[in-house]
Amino acid sequence: MKHKLKTTLVLTTMAVGCLHVINKCIITASTIKDLLPIHPGKYFDWRFGKVFYRKSGSGAPLLLVHDLDPASSSYEWSQLEQKLAQNYTVYALDLPGCGRSDKPNLTYTNYLYVQLISEFTEKIIKKKTHVAATGISGSFAIMACNNNPDLFDKLFLISPESLKKLNQIPSKSSKMAKLLIDCPIIGTFLYHVQKSKSNIEYDFTEKYFSNPFKVQRRQVDIYHESSHRKESGGKYLYSSLRGNYVNINIGHALQKIDNSIFIVSGKDTENSSSILDSYVELNPAIETATIPNTKQLPQLEAPEEVYKLMRIFL
Repeated sequence: MKHKLKTTLVLTTMAVGCLHVINKCIITASTIKDLLPIHPGKYFDWRFGKVFYRKSGSGAPLLLVHDLDPASSSYEWSQLEQKLAQNYTVYALDLPGCGRSDKPNLTYTNYLYVQLISEFTEKIIKKKTHVAATGISGSFAIMACNNNPDLFDKLFLISPESLKKLNQIPSKSSKMAKLLIDCPIIGTFLYHVQKSKSNIEYDFTEKYFSNPFKVQRRQVDIYHESSHRKESGGKYLYSSLRGNYVNINIGHALQKIDNSIFIVSGKDTENSSSILDSYVELNPAIETATIPNTKQLPQLEAPEEVYKLMRIFL
């Protein structure tokens, strides 16, 4: 019995040690190209870590907020940033848990990002600003406007998260998923499986882009690198997303805020029409548009079309 127990402990230790080595190799291989440059850029010293951002252009301030995923970063706006800078003072940031920003071990919540957007606008931008946000990050912009209406002007939302999804709260199964991913070695390995290059490429071809032939290898590599920077600390954000901790009911705020809102959706995105209708139902003043032959990230797939809409609205 003792011999079997000893053998089991030795084998378990060896297996965990092998996983640790594999994790380190994956992190090194994923970030060795260093495709996300730090310069030119600055860091906002926030109480939950350093937040990377770039500032460019001149004119009315415009804050660009990428979709919330460990693989995402301000690169999402790379096709539009310099064009917008011709008419606006553009601020493009990497949200905590993403890209070049810090990725602390904590539970990420909607309110955490609402606080970040509000404090960044108040302390760095220091003027009433327009906000363009993608996916679930649109809910941060809406809640921030509801809490601090004097800080924000117009909202331009791209592919916002469905209200049904935002209403989902942590359950027993989602909490267990979060605990598992948060584990030091096994959880990190599971995260690496989920954020493997093949899975990120699948996201681009099936979810982000309508035309898979438009997907560039460099885009996949950059998203892959973003998810593994800072020793794959993005797994804590990923676990919070899996645990439904970032969701929040925005219905009341959406009805209450008086900001001008324009929502853009890729026409080929699943349930795009019903999602747009649900937002307009709560706030009939919202303007909407769909871009043909695009899905979740039209600013990468059809940047010219998104740029035209942004210039008209803003």
